[in-house]
Amino acid sequence: RTDIRSLTELASGRIELNKNPVEGFSAGLIDDNDLYRWEVLIIGPPDTLYEGGVFKAHLTFPKDYPLRPPKMKFITEIWHPNVDKNGDVCISILHEPGEDKYGYEKPEERWLPIHTVETIISVISMLADPNGDSPANVDAAKEWREDGNGEFKRKVARCVRKKPRDCFRVTFIQQLVTSFTSGVSN
Repeated sequence: RTDIRSLTELASGRIELNKNPVEGFSAGLIDDNDLYRWEVLIIGPPDTLYEGGVFKAHLTFPKDYPLRPPKMKFITEIWHPNVDKNGDVCISILHEPGEDKYGYEKPEERWLPIHTVETIISVISMLADPNGDSPANVDAAKEWREDGNGEFKRKVARCVRKKPRDCFRVTFIQQLVTSFTSGVSN
């Protein structure tokens, strides 16, 4: 069942992102007829091991968004403590609302219906500041803690060098759309 509130929230989020683009982040629909599935490109932030990398991910929003969080999955390879080996992102803000059955996270750190698409973009900050206390990828977390400038850095550098094949085309098209919509509103 499609929820009108979720469609409205997602459409508003897309409009806001087009009006106020976020540096290092670009988003578009995977299918123009499906507001619930987005493809995002994240540019590795400056002064991090991920600098210069281009990482493609998919955001899948539930039909009852914003009551429940989206799922985020990297499509391109990324070596990070908070991204499991299948690409699924595991950070507090994307966890179901309520109490953490393991007692690690406070309810206010988890998803709240007041969060917006813009809030989700905070995932970029995890590239600069991984959470090694609650890893999705235990091997990456161990390397990050014990040998951050050795094996971990080498594996991240390998991921940074790999570029998604069609990401530059998507980014270019997104920039054209942003330029066009900015010109129309002026």
